Amino acid sequence: MAEKNWHVGSTLLIAVQAVVCLAGAVAPARAFTLSDSLSAPAFDKLDANVVWEALIGGIVVCALLAAVALWIHSSLRRTRRSQLRRSAFISSAMNNLNQGVVMTDAERRIMFCNDRYLEIYGLSRSDLWTGMTGYDILELRRKRGVLGVSDEDFYEKAASPNGLITELPDGRAILVKYFVLPNGGSVATHLDVSEERRLSRQLASTKQFLETVLDHVPACVAAKSIEDGRYIFANSAYERFWGFSRDQVVGKNARELFGPISAASIEATDRTALLAPDGQYRNEFEVERGSERRMVASIRIVVRNERNKPEFLLLVFEDITDRRSLSQELESTKKFLELVVDNIPVALIVEQVKDGRYLLANRSAETILNRRREEATGLTASDIFNAKEAKLIIARDEAAIKKRGMISEEHPISTKAGLRLFLTRRATVLDDAGEPQYLIKTHEDVTDRRQTESRMAHMAYHDGLTDLPNRAAFLQALNQMIEACEGTGEEFAVLSIDLDGLKEVNDVFGHALGDKLLIEVAQRLQDVARGGLVARLSGDEFGLIIDGKQPEAGLALAQHVGEAVTQEFQIDGRAVRAGVTTGMSIFPHNGADGASLLANAGAALFRAKQKSRGTISLYQPEMDQQIRDRRVLHQDLSNAIKNGELSLAFQPQGIARHSVAESDIIGFEALARWQHPVRGQVSPADFIPIAEESGLIVEMGEWILRQACREAASWPKPLQVAVNLSPAQFMHGDVVGLVHSILLETGLSPGRLELEITEGVLIEDFDRGLALLRRLKALGVRISMDDFGSGYSSLSYLQAFPFDKIKIDRAFIINLGRNPQSAAIVRAVIDLGHGLDMSIVAEGVETIDQLAFLAREGCDGVQGYLLGKPLPIGKYADLVGRAETMELALKTG
Repeated sequence: MAEKNWHVGSTLLIAVQAVVCLAGAVAPARAFTLSDSLSAPAFDKLDANVVWEALIGGIVVCALLAAVALWIHSSLRRTRRSQLRRSAFISSAMNNLNQGVVMTDAERRIMFCNDRYLEIYGLSRSDLWTGMTGYDILELRRKRGVLGVSDEDFYEKAASPNGLITELPDGRAILVKYFVLPNGGSVATHLDVSEERRLSRQLASTKQFLETVLDHVPACVAAKSIEDGRYIFANSAYERFWGFSRDQVVGKNARELFGPISAASIEATDRTALLAPDGQYRNEFEVERGSERRMVASIRIVVRNERNKPEFLLLVFEDITDRRSLSQELESTKKFLELVVDNIPVALIVEQVKDGRYLLANRSAETILNRRREEATGLTASDIFNAKEAKLIIARDEAAIKKRGMISEEHPISTKAGLRLFLTRRATVLDDAGEPQYLIKTHEDVTDRRQTESRMAHMAYHDGLTDLPNRAAFLQALNQMIEACEGTGEEFAVLSIDLDGLKEVNDVFGHALGDKLLIEVAQRLQDVARGGLVARLSGDEFGLIIDGKQPEAGLALAQHVGEAVTQEFQIDGRAVRAGVTTGMSIFPHNGADGASLLANAGAALFRAKQKSRGTISLYQPEMDQQIRDRRVLHQDLSNAIKNGELSLAFQPQGIARHSVAESDIIGFEALARWQHPVRGQVSPADFIPIAEESGLIVEMGEWILRQACREAASWPKPLQVAVNLSPAQFMHGDVVGLVHSILLETGLSPGRLELEITEGVLIEDFDRGLALLRRLKALGVRISMDDFGSGYSSLSYLQAFPFDKIKIDRAFIINLGRNPQSAAIVRAVIDLGHGLDMSIVAEGVETIDQLAFLAREGCDGVQGYLLGKPLPIGKYADLVGRAETMELALKTG
């Protein structure tokens, strides 16, 4: 106030001085003027009047000037206050941005740095100092471990159109953009783009997957823009049909690509599809392809955008010149063309702090609010939720407002779909005065994610069928038991129990009843163990741990287990019998760790099964030799692949005729052989199971497939080649991509390759195995079911997938002529296969009588020693056409 008064006083003093000066200036001038026209007496009389007039006029002028000065001073103060308020507003707004901002002057001194920048890089205001430059703050970040590039790279890349993306130690990705201002200063923005990058990668992966699926669809698929009729996509089958490359098709319309007749038919069909009430249109029409006319059957689907507006036309067609009806394969292909809209919903709600009313809610938030977002505007949590939920929500909101920062937590919310778990993030926005003004809340439904995580955690240590602990859990429990007993002198036994008769149950009653038997056996084992740990180690193998004096306690428990399991089971009204064979190891005598104890119990089980089913065997040290031999063979096998010790033998497959001479050769099956440098020729029955158990079969299978395709591609005659695929190849790796790449690499026609699978491919994971088989068949290769009848559920698999061929197991062929049951089974399988439009091949044909029987019954093909043994392909040079080629070369040479 004193300062204000001083300014006012100064103004008045200036005004008075101005008046006096004005009066002094006016009075002499006035007097001089009058002196010329008046006499001295008159002048004396008027002198006083002139002075007063001048004085009054000066006062008026000075008052006016004083008023102007006061007005200017007041305006300047108002302007200064307005600028201060604007600066405070801008600073508050900048500090509430979701991206960090740093501003420098022409000398690169930092003029402004908002709170978000400090928060992103873990800095504080105390880390900054007056006169700090951009180089200084980059060096500070480098010392804190949140900058991994040089200053030059930072400024160069940040100034580029795409900016600079830096990866922070906690996995966040920050997009930095640097802009130079006209005055020589600069502005840099720092935005956390971690979520955007994750979504971008996910979308890119989804797009690539969908394009790959469409590219492998055997039918012709294309899409065109409704706006101008120009093509935007065409798959490989489309390219093959028209003889155009994809680049030639995309961006052009029908009239630019096809002849007048074809273009007119295509455009007429497009117009009809657009007018179809259900957005789909099927028809058959004729097109010109080069010099020939082809009849195609097509389906057109109008695809709409999120505003339900037609956006593009999806078309699928098939050449039906020779077949005028849509095939079952086209109907199956249609299922691949279901459009998938991928959306990650994040609910957003903005609440006003002063009264708790909702100001904004997006569409995704309607799930949480249980009403339309327009209806929620202006309401509070108490108006929307029940009293209990509203109280919890308000308490969490108040906690976030009090903290004035970001709070993340998970909590349940009642929705129309029931009680769901949501991840909620709350952030407070402050006003210019630094007081909470708005509360921003995002909600993400994580119910399914958490349930999946819980199931996966359970599945990681439990068997999916019996819900018993699995091998991993059993080993963990073993190690815990060892830790508890170590140094105490206490003993415990590990029992490895093999269920006898499961295969027979599966063969007679089916796999479904076999699964129920496993569940019943698991329950009986738990009852006998009386609280002890029981685990399912593999398909028909269980594990138990029993403490007490050993081996007495272990042998007694094994005996009780045998008695319990041998009692008759009643499953689905059927009487089922089973048994067990047991191997046992003892801690600490037979192993100091869980893996050794379990392995030794397995060795004892192996010895028990060799002796007799239903027996109990205690581990003995000499059993190690057999295990060591098996491990050595496994090690040698892994080196055999690298050292080129493997080779292929080829066994011919022929048409079933009444004599060998009439049985024309149609192809060969490729079989692996191993020439060991020390052991000599190792039987496949010895090394194939080891490869299956160890996982080497994946690498070995790839080698076999590549060598067989390369060899077949070199044959002058286009005979078929059959290759076995292991279930392990379907479980590990991209078997579809592998087959596709090998076909491209070797140049073998897909129609000449036949992939033989066993039921194990579908047993492990039916849905996944079925999907992979469909993708393989889409490549054009043939799929056959090997060893048919030797497993279980074969009929259900034949119903689920259209196999090209069924191979009857040799166990049925070898008994032809010996018992009528085998003949009846073979005859039934042949009729079944032909009824399903599948060809039948009989394995293990060794006699003329077997061949004649199969020919009479209409079997399509045969394979066995009668036609030829598995031999190097050079032994069959005449069959594959190489002998004729050599003879022709000699003649022409």
